[in-house]
Amino acid sequence: MRKIPPSELVINGDGSVFHLHLLPGQVAETVVLVGDPGRVDVVASYFDVIESRSANREFVSTTGIYNGKRITVLSTGIGTDNIDIVVTELDALFNVDFETRTEKKQKTTLTLLRLGTSGALQPDVKIGDLVFARTSVGFDGLLNFYKGRDEVCDLAMEQAFMEHTQWGRLLTKPYFVNADEDLRKLFADSTIDGITVSAPGFYGPQGRWVRLEPADPDLNSKIESFVYNGRKITNFEMESSALAGLSRLMGHRAATICAIIAQRVDKGMNTDYKPFVDKMITMSLDKLAAVRD
Repeated sequence: MRKIPPSELVINGDGSVFHLHLLPGQVAETVVLVGDPGRVDVVASYFDVIESRSANREFVSTTGIYNGKRITVLSTGIGTDNIDIVVTELDALFNVDFETRTEKKQKTTLTLLRLGTSGALQPDVKIGDLVFARTSVGFDGLLNFYKGRDEVCDLAMEQAFMEHTQWGRLLTKPYFVNADEDLRKLFADSTIDGITVSAPGFYGPQGRWVRLEPADPDLNSKIESFVYNGRKITNFEMESSALAGLSRLMGHRAATICAIIAQRVDKGMNTDYKPFVDKMITMSLDKLAAVRD
């Protein structure tokens, strides 16, 4: 059994994992992930009981009980690089023995649901809609650093997309990963089925032009016109691909739901999106709580 060196899995002096500052046993097997640390208190305000709180950098968490279900809400900050930290350290809290620094033989499968905000790429996806990322597309390249990447990706869809967009030689190879099927069925009656792109930035990588012109100013129109087996790419955000990919590699159930707050086709934006987010939170907590461990 491989012993994980201290440089590979950093454990703080109090026994907590390095970035999240959480101890084994302090996290529920069902975790709601949000980007904004301030949104942790919003989600936790619906809990019936607060069990514990923790905060380090952008990683803020609260564990509590909602309708009899133990749930943790944890902020990730922005970007797939942070998702790499969050998913790896959550997995370690359950599936690594911190004393011996070895993998546990009996693995725990986590349920990880990201609740985010997003911009729509199709005219029929409206501001206020909730999109379930049935397939996540990574423009970030994170999953390409991990062994087994091809085994969890839809390679045919990936190839079709690269051919359709004439994918640039300087761009990181995209990857396509599906969400957990049980979670898709759980949220099917409350969300729009979508293909969600995770970009490695908010501006140029999503086709925004402030002062720096995008290398391919037509990339968004190519993305919008891509059709695969009758499905179109619905929205842009910045985290779902890493969550879907890493979770599949580790054997966890994961999915992303995004409230649409911008319409990239007609250039519309709603900065007063709190009601959409609140609707998404309450719906998601109710459905997660209905699934008993």
